[in-house]
Amino acid sequence: MTFKKAKLAPLALAAAALAGALFVPAAHAADQFVPLLVYRTGQFAPLGIPWADGKQDYLKLVNAKGGINGVKISFEECETAYDTAKGVECYERLKNKNGGAAGFDTQSTGITFAVTDKAPGDKMPIITVGYGLSQSADGKVFEWNFPMLGNYWTAADSIVQDILKKEKGSLKGKKIALVYHDSPYGKEPIPLLQKRAAKEGFELTLLPVTAPGVEQKSTWLQIRQQRPDYVLLWSAGVMTPTAVREAQATGYPREKVYAVWWAGSDHDVKDIGAGAKGYNTVTIHNTADRDKVHDEVKAQLYDKGQGTAKDPKELGQMAHTRGMVISMLQVEAIRTAQEKFGKGKVMTPEQVRWGMENLNLTQERLNELGFGKIIRPIKTSCDNHLGTDWARIATWDGSKFVVTSDWYQADKSLVEPLVKEYAEKYAKEKNVKPRTCS
Repeated sequence: MTFKKAKLAPLALAAAALAGALFVPAAHAADQFVPLLVYRTGQFAPLGIPWADGKQDYLKLVNAKGGINGVKISFEECETAYDTAKGVECYERLKNKNGGAAGFDTQSTGITFAVTDKAPGDKMPIITVGYGLSQSADGKVFEWNFPMLGNYWTAADSIVQDILKKEKGSLKGKKIALVYHDSPYGKEPIPLLQKRAAKEGFELTLLPVTAPGVEQKSTWLQIRQQRPDYVLLWSAGVMTPTAVREAQATGYPREKVYAVWWAGSDHDVKDIGAGAKGYNTVTIHNTADRDKVHDEVKAQLYDKGQGTAKDPKELGQMAHTRGMVISMLQVEAIRTAQEKFGKGKVMTPEQVRWGMENLNLTQERLNELGFGKIIRPIKTSCDNHLGTDWARIATWDGSKFVVTSDWYQADKSLVEPLVKEYAEKYAKEKNVKPRTCS
């Protein structure tokens, strides 16, 4: 099955965009339906476009190779513009389509907050690789949420570990500022950073930036006045290059800036070039690297004119790679479910949820999939919906990101109590009875 974008007249295209469906391949009863929530427009579009392209490209690759044990994938994009209300509309419209969605990558922390309350009643898995509710790693409380590979608490902790290494093991008396998008997304790392500040003895300054983040002069004026030793940047889309340019304008060293992974991709700094040299970002596992999957996508799709991205150079950029990682995890969850419920069959959302909870991607399997350099082995369980978090630091050298650290894992003595505390709080507020995991 080959999917191609329909050629629409301008008015028809505008109508399709307003309806939220920008890409609707023909679906068949024997297809596994995967909805794709995206934001190709709005404040986060520079991040959302390659992310969405990566998700599509991997699903197209799976279809080109015969599907999942012969089951082809149908998919449909729904444009959210990173707006929570639009995201919920997309979720409601697509959750029961074509026999039931295989699960949702909401591509937004705000949308994740909104649909998490709906998922148990709908029996719908929500996969949030590297974002969403950090406490949803607790599968006993969050049966339907899967924040695989890492969350904002593990990201923040890995960044602090790298800074600790630079400071020879001590941050006592240091100042660290968090410049963050004033939204649920931007606020997520705060509890972990507060714990780390108390443990390490550094002063934490919180500097919220109003969406969309194109006006930051007052924020960087405060940074120039307070002179923090390091700045952590929790941004995405248009806010990121704005922050880097303001750092440059105020003379703040870019090598002292550490960004979360959604503020760390080529599109964030390529136009700034040498002016962003030294800028650091944390990665989800090793998504700054390339592997065999990139070669397969190029050969099977882009060399045949079937790639999703307008510019083939997008292939290999971190945001695009992370999109492929998300689709790979969804596909492998479906494959895992088929091993239990029937090879070559379309899986229900509940069966896919079982697959996500029983995922076991060994190094051998990751090598087969072409992700062996990018992702380390991951195994989920009833009570562990994150799997294993790993991260590295990549640094912009003026023309490209280069991995500049060894592997990091978050400090479990800090992260696990936070997960437990916030999961219990959620369960109490929402009247959720935690499962018993044997």
